[in-house]
Amino acid sequence: MLVSLNTEPLQTLDDLRAFLEGNLAVEFTAPAGPEQRRWIARTLHRFGYRLRKRPERGLLRAFLLKVTGLSRAQITRLIAQWLDGGVIRDRRGPPAAPFARRYTEADIAALVELDRLHGQLSGPATRKLAERACRVFGDASYARLATISVAHLYNLRRSAGYRRQRGRIEPTRSTQIPIGQRRRPQPNGQPGFLRVDSVHQGDFDGIKGLYLINLVDAVTQYEAVFAVRRISEAFLLPVLDTALHTFPFAIRGFHSDNGSEYVNHRVAQMLDKLAIEFTKSRARRSNDNALVESKNASVIRKHLGYSHIPSHFADRVNAFTTGILTPYLNFHRPCFFPEIILDEKGRQRRRYRYDTMNTPYEKLKSLPNAAQYLKPGITFQQLDQLAHAMTDSQAAHLLNTERKALFTLIHKTAAA
Repeated sequence: MLVSLNTEPLQTLDDLRAFLEGNLAVEFTAPAGPEQRRWIARTLHRFGYRLRKRPERGLLRAFLLKVTGLSRAQITRLIAQWLDGGVIRDRRGPPAAPFARRYTEADIAALVELDRLHGQLSGPATRKLAERACRVFGDASYARLATISVAHLYNLRRSAGYRRQRGRIEPTRSTQIPIGQRRRPQPNGQPGFLRVDSVHQGDFDGIKGLYLINLVDAVTQYEAVFAVRRISEAFLLPVLDTALHTFPFAIRGFHSDNGSEYVNHRVAQMLDKLAIEFTKSRARRSNDNALVESKNASVIRKHLGYSHIPSHFADRVNAFTTGILTPYLNFHRPCFFPEIILDEKGRQRRRYRYDTMNTPYEKLKSLPNAAQYLKPGITFQQLDQLAHAMTDSQAAHLLNTERKALFTLIHKTAAA
């Protein structure tokens, strides 16, 4: 028999106990929905749940649990509801007295009209317009919008009522900036492919620090260092133009990170005018500009440190970097150069051997048919005179002397 529809054969608690122990052959289907609640109420009434003692109530509760499949907490709540009023109702649904809406359809309509007139400004600007409309011009329809939070204003814009009146909203779409190629440069053993980066000497007590522009050739490690007050176009473009003409060989490539000081139309136009290939680092490829990053640590930070240098010293620091530091780096400071070999798995491995260590200038001279890379009017005889004008130790002594004098002036001025 179907227990959910006909439980007449189960008349006593012994019948229920036999059913629960499995000694009574009964077929049943668990009732559901309103029928389930009515069946539970009938069962409780028929077996006199109110007058039963605790063990007998536990037996009835176990019977209801098995037949309905509800949890113990659910059965407890339903029994308590029956004991309270004799009827089990579905209490789910909206509250009898829900929270009153603070912002009505009239407010949404006022917001729609405001956005139509002003072209949907930002949240703070829109609220300010509503506030002015109410308090300055006396429009009472904006009284509630004048005090709305910016966050909830955006909630109203996302509501169905707003979108139904306002129509389709075109979101802001990101556009790719067609400046430079996002790839790693391929010098193929030819000099003239520069890696560029900026180093900031920090701010202190509201005083801006200067910026150092570091340019390194990917093949020869020929290097040029410049100092500027700011990295804006007014200061950076003249320095970049000077830097590109500082190298003794023709410049073929210019590679930077994705900073806006380099990735902009003014720099791109200058490089295009000089027929220089412009590339920028790829996303999640930190090694694309690793050469100049390592030079920032081993050269810039070593010789100029991490301390704050005020921006008004940019001209003096630039005279030091171009007249003293750059010649020392190119003619007197040896560098390791990688030797690329293939391992047993066919992968490229870089080996830095002592035999391949050389100065950037000597590396330039060692390239096959190196004279073809020099700019017109520049010869190795002229460069040799610069390279041999003083010994490495004399150049280092001059560097240390000038650097000490420079920082003495900077610290003396800062102390004053």
